[in-house]
Amino acid sequence: MMEDYEKLASDLLEWIRRTIPWLENRTQEKTVNDMQAKQEDFRDYRTVHKPPKVQEKCQLEISFNTLQTKLRLSNRPAFMPSEGRMVSDINGAWHTLEGAEKGYEEWILSEIRRLERLEHLAEKFHQKAAIHESWTDGKEAMLTQKDYETSTLSEVKALLRKHEAFESDLAAHQDRVEQIAAIAQELNELDYYDSASVNARCQKICDQWDVLGDLTQRRKESLERTEKQLESIDELYLEYAKRAAPFNNWMEGAMEDLQDMFIVHNIEEIQGLITAHEQFKSTLPEANKEREAIQAIQSEVLKIAQSNGIKLSGANPYTSITPESIDSKWEKAMAMVPQRDNALQEELNKQNNNDTLRATFASQANVVGAYIQAKMEEIGRISIEMNGTLEDQLTNLKEYQKSIMSYMPEINKLESSHQHIQEALIFDNQYTSYTMEHLRVGWEQLLTTIARTINEVENQILTRDAKGISQEQLYEYRASFNHFDKDHSGALMAEEFKACLISLGYDVENDKQGDSEFARIMGIVDPNGSGAVTFQAFIDFMSSETTDTDTADQVIASFKILAADKNFITPDELRRELPPDQAEYCIARMAPYSGPDAVPGALDYMSFSTALYGESDL
Repeated sequence: MMEDYEKLASDLLEWIRRTIPWLENRTQEKTVNDMQAKQEDFRDYRTVHKPPKVQEKCQLEISFNTLQTKLRLSNRPAFMPSEGRMVSDINGAWHTLEGAEKGYEEWILSEIRRLERLEHLAEKFHQKAAIHESWTDGKEAMLTQKDYETSTLSEVKALLRKHEAFESDLAAHQDRVEQIAAIAQELNELDYYDSASVNARCQKICDQWDVLGDLTQRRKESLERTEKQLESIDELYLEYAKRAAPFNNWMEGAMEDLQDMFIVHNIEEIQGLITAHEQFKSTLPEANKEREAIQAIQSEVLKIAQSNGIKLSGANPYTSITPESIDSKWEKAMAMVPQRDNALQEELNKQNNNDTLRATFASQANVVGAYIQAKMEEIGRISIEMNGTLEDQLTNLKEYQKSIMSYMPEINKLESSHQHIQEALIFDNQYTSYTMEHLRVGWEQLLTTIARTINEVENQILTRDAKGISQEQLYEYRASFNHFDKDHSGALMAEEFKACLISLGYDVENDKQGDSEFARIMGIVDPNGSGAVTFQAFIDFMSSETTDTDTADQVIASFKILAADKNFITPDELRRELPPDQAEYCIARMAPYSGPDAVPGALDYMSFSTALYGESDL
């Protein structure tokens, strides 16, 4: 029994000796699963390995007590186990084992909680880091892009507002970065096995955060600087537009004026255009300064853009007028100036020549006009005075007519000058009040008046001879007519004729009977109702009132004598017996004779004579 105790005690102490180091081992695991495996081993130790040892310890104590009892009952000395194998030694070792066991169990639980915390923190770290890295993805590229260099002012302002929103977002993410750093710090403090990779990732995030902050500030400064520069450019654009528009309008107006097809009629008008053109040319230096000032504005825009790396995205937003178009129009306008000079000078030369033509025509027209006027007045006096016999008057008038016709070369010369005037398209002449039409009418009127006056004298001779009126009666008729012809027009108006009749003893006073008589007489002397009575009509009326009147029968009898008692007359007989003009007059107006005794060409003088004294247009 003592041997069994010794062996059992030795084995139990040896197991305790081997087990305590295992329970005191505090080697940390990396994961909760690894620690849970140790916890499982510890649970096996408690449920599988330790219970038999507890039984052995109990058996050892039982064996020791039984052995001591038997020795005492046998009066033998008490059993003294070898050193270190006493029950108390075994109990002490067992107590130590249980202490180590308790410490080991507590360490396992503590380590599991630590690892669970570490895994949670690590997962939280990687989750936050992943979210942050996802948010920062592309941010550096976004912050380093130079999109503002090609943007307009409004686009840059929009970029600034967008950047301000990004700054707010960046500030909001500051808390996440701090959380990531704090988690990494805690993982370090909790001795996380993968702290190196955590620290590297955290450092990368912090470094990138610093870079983002720096890039954000730089982009803000760049955007603000670009905004300021674009505002300066915008102000220059606006100033350019304000000055370019009126200058462009001025150039377009100037080009229109320089190309304007002018029409002038005299030297004063072309001199006015030349003066206006010279005034325009005097404004060109100042206009060129304005053009250079406008171009300087555009140059300043380009200078600001180039010095600050701004790529101008488009044209001036305030105007479509480009510097190139201004220079192009300026060059065109300047090229038109000498062309306008030449055109005006050519027109001046033309107007000087036209003025010479005007003066030449005027000098001739003034002489011709005065000549016609003087001759018209002379004819008027001659037709009124009528000195001498009618034959003398007729002779003098024909001589006078010849002298006037001798002036025809001067008229032709004037026509030639007028032809030059017309070819030069001259429509006015300040040197004379006469026009060619006026002079032509005057000349024709002069010739007509002479011819009419001659005809009147010839008719008066015929009337005198036919009616047997004496020269003294004609003078009386002329004196009466001239007396009442107050305006010397050669005709008596109705009231003038009425006064003349009253002076001659006619009863045409202003009463019913007198008005009726006057109307009858006016029907005789003015059958056309013109309201005027010519001297010839006056003579015819007076002679019909004072002499016997031919009848149709008397005229028929006269024609019958000429026709040798035939009922018709031939044209040859008329031409042989009558003056040429009277013969032709009768031939033209006599109807063909259609009687049984008619011969070819026979004319009916009876119907002609009847018509002369009846109501006929003959």
